[in-house]
Amino acid sequence: MKKIFTAFTTNYAAPLALAAALGFASTVAQAEGCTKGAVVGGVGGHLAGHHGTAGAAAGCAVGHHEAKKKDKAASAAAAASEPAGK
Repeated sequence: MKKIFTAFTTNYAAPLALAAALGFASTVAQAEGCTKGAVVGGVGGHLAGHHGTAGAAAGCAVGHHEAKKKDKAASAAAAASEPAGK
């Protein structure tokens, strides 16, 4: 049993750790706006015919899109307020 466990950990530990780290990194990068949108969409989907999961998925997508639009508008406003010579 110890021999099987040792073979498993030496062969699969590094790839599993790398896959988990990449999975968490991509989740964190896309989370802006998703949580709020998923909550609102989930509640709306639940109230509109018990489709909470579909509503949460759609709400996450819409929330993420709106957050990106807000960030883009804020960066454009900041760029417009800077002096032209700098």
